[in-house]
Amino acid sequence: MELIKNLGVFIVFLGLFQGYGQEDGAILWESSHRLSWEDFKSPPHAGSRIAATTASGIAYQFSALEQAGEMEVDCSVNAYFYPEASWYRPEVANDIILSHEQLHFDISELFARKMRRKIQGYRFTSNVKAEMKKIYNDIIKELRDFQSRYDEETNFSRAQEKQAEWNAMIAEELRRTAG
Repeated sequence: MELIKNLGVFIVFLGLFQGYGQEDGAILWESSHRLSWEDFKSPPHAGSRIAATTASGIAYQFSALEQAGEMEVDCSVNAYFYPEASWYRPEVANDIILSHEQLHFDISELFARKMRRKIQGYRFTSNVKAEMKKIYNDIIKELRDFQSRYDEETNFSRAQEKQAEWNAMIAEELRRTAG
């Protein structure tokens, strides 16, 4: 019997390739916590015309134990907001833009839930590290594509009717997948 097969921790943020973890002041997604502009700690990027940037993503860690030829995997998957990599321009920031940025974080949580469901239904082999990485990479690709579609369809919050549709759709998905 192999006691611990693999242990891994991986983090991604949309559009960023820096390493942040919970100990770096990351905010764990919780339904009761809504972002405020005070959560955005990074200075705005010089010369950028973008109103705000949300650095959010999914982190996971797992351990695996092989018993009687079967892999038992214990995994934690969470969505985080990274204040030190998130910023806004105060002169153009408003409640509509903040709501748009909150939805980016909420979408990260939806995909964390999707990853949890995939892992629960997966039958791992002794190659658990590679299998977990593949699940994660697939989810991250879907998440990035979904976040891009969200920005395109809402025109970065400017298309207010579309923004309201996305707000309702994501709120319903969060309710539907809660638990």
